[in-house]
Amino acid sequence: MSGSLSHISVLDLTRVLAGPWCTQMLADLGADVIKVERPRIGDDTRHWGPPWIKDDTDTDTEDSAYFTSTNRNKRSIAIDISTAAGQALIRELAAKADVLVENYKVGDLARYGLSYADIKKINPRIVYCSITGYGQDGPYAKRPGYDFVFQGEGGLMSITGERDDKPGGGPMKTSIAVADVLTGLNASIGILAAIEHRRITGAGQHIDVSLLDTIVNFGSNQIASYFASGVIPKRWGNEHPNLAPYQTFPTADGHIIIACGNDGQYRKLCELIGRSELAVDPRFVKTSGRNIHRAAMVTELTNTFTQQPAAHWLALLADSEVPSGSINNYQQVFEHPQVVHRKLRVDMPHPEGGTIGVVANPIRLSDTPVQYRYPPPLRGQHTDEVLASLLDKSIDEISLLKEQGVIENKEAACR
Repeated sequence: MSGSLSHISVLDLTRVLAGPWCTQMLADLGADVIKVERPRIGDDTRHWGPPWIKDDTDTDTEDSAYFTSTNRNKRSIAIDISTAAGQALIRELAAKADVLVENYKVGDLARYGLSYADIKKINPRIVYCSITGYGQDGPYAKRPGYDFVFQGEGGLMSITGERDDKPGGGPMKTSIAVADVLTGLNASIGILAAIEHRRITGAGQHIDVSLLDTIVNFGSNQIASYFASGVIPKRWGNEHPNLAPYQTFPTADGHIIIACGNDGQYRKLCELIGRSELAVDPRFVKTSGRNIHRAAMVTELTNTFTQQPAAHWLALLADSEVPSGSINNYQQVFEHPQVVHRKLRVDMPHPEGGTIGVVANPIRLSDTPVQYRYPPPLRGQHTDEVLASLLDKSIDEISLLKEQGVIENKEAACR
């Protein structure tokens, strides 16, 4: 069964996370993604270990586990685009591609004759997506930056972390590179929109997606409150600025999450835990009152929750209308009955032997489901195959390019 995007070819000039996340999403949906890597080095994240992927003899390979998280369903070719011959190969591939995705610094690809303006001349239908830190224009456009920088500059760290009046309070980044991941998703959305526009008009276009724009947009619900009130949002730790109780609570042996989004859920919570008097306490009847008198309400609920272990409360609330949950580590996540049922772990064979565990794509399509066609590739694993099949390069032409150091094949990439 063909994927939804099986008719789309993507030339992937990205590395690290935001760009590869975008192209993996397109690849999972069926697109033929050709990942271009540097000979001898490859994607930066191949080296972000340990841990390393092991082969069938339990020996470490060259590739980190990090790299495998965002590069499945792609074919890898290794081309040195600093050479004239390498640039010519990229232009040949771009002439046949539907989409080109790149995350070079602003202006870098123009030096190689590979900018949008250059590629548009040979392929007016191309959808060309540029992913950068600060965007294609503005005073910071040429500055480099990683996810961490944008979590700080875009405001996320000002509202993430424990409250300043509590021990450990202060700015905190998220453990997941959320600016990268969200930017990759925004790039995917933009590409799909541009493909649909091209279907109607026949014209491609340039897409400008940045980490800074994305992470600022991500804060919209907090920013809306700031725009309305002029009050700068602050850190709340595991609490919610507008809802209560909506936080973690200690129990006799750990913590649980209670997330009441309305007055009815709060009343039900009080009934189930045997504290019905808190439901009619004038201070706590309405959401606004619970926010004002938050400290008193939290003290009362904590006194109750700490009398029993977490399993007791989770079982009590399991079939109620009160949203609640445990705080799982990743071992517990993949033992969770719903996670097991949804098959969120996928095991794929590694090209050098052994097995790679990857996380399943969360999009479930009824007629064109995601297929796990290719495991994360070796650097340059498909160079010969792609040049021969897409560009009709002969064995002699490919051999000459190898001798000149312009390309690298899978044998050179293997240990």
